[in-house]
Amino acid sequence: MQIAILANDDQKQAWVAAFGEGDWLWCGSVRALAASTADVYVDMSYHKDPERDAVLMQRSGALILVNEVVDSVPFARFNGWNGFLKRAVWEIAGLSEEQRAICDRFFETIGKQYRVVPDVPGMIGARVVACIINEAYITAGDGISSKEDIDIAMKLGTGYPYGPFEWAESIGKEQVFRLMKRLATEDSRYTVAPLLINECVKIQG
Repeated sequence: MQIAILANDDQKQAWVAAFGEGDWLWCGSVRALAASTADVYVDMSYHKDPERDAVLMQRSGALILVNEVVDSVPFARFNGWNGFLKRAVWEIAGLSEEQRAICDRFFETIGKQYRVVPDVPGMIGARVVACIINEAYITAGDGISSKEDIDIAMKLGTGYPYGPFEWAESIGKEQVFRLMKRLATEDSRYTVAPLLINECVKIQG
């Protein structure tokens, strides 16, 4: 099976760390990805954009997997947040019945399993992790505890491999902020923590 992948340097390193060197077909641009001949096309650097979608649609008969956690798109999407590639079971949203067979083969090739999940913002895993991180930011912002103590308490109390602030640094605060902001448009329970907003504003500034 030929797998063509578009990824930046960090994403490429994460992919190789998860699946080894392999016989991957690395592409330097979305046009190069669409112009390649492969069974599966993986866009690790995907961002929602009509022009990008139009280019990818040139391969609409193939399985196109895009790293898009927040929004529904015309392709099957997965969670490519840092650390999630190594999970034994991937969440896939927006997968059509016609693509199931090739998707099965793809996951056999990379040695993982997958579950089709509802095509909603954050799917399941990212939504849960983002909410944990956001709640931790609320707790720290209210002065109840320090970031360090919250991380320690969460790891000792729940057995999580990372504390919420460690997760945020690894995933990228902006990624968490983007998802929480999208969820908050549907339900005020997901209102973004002021401290998280402030830190993201500083990063963007």
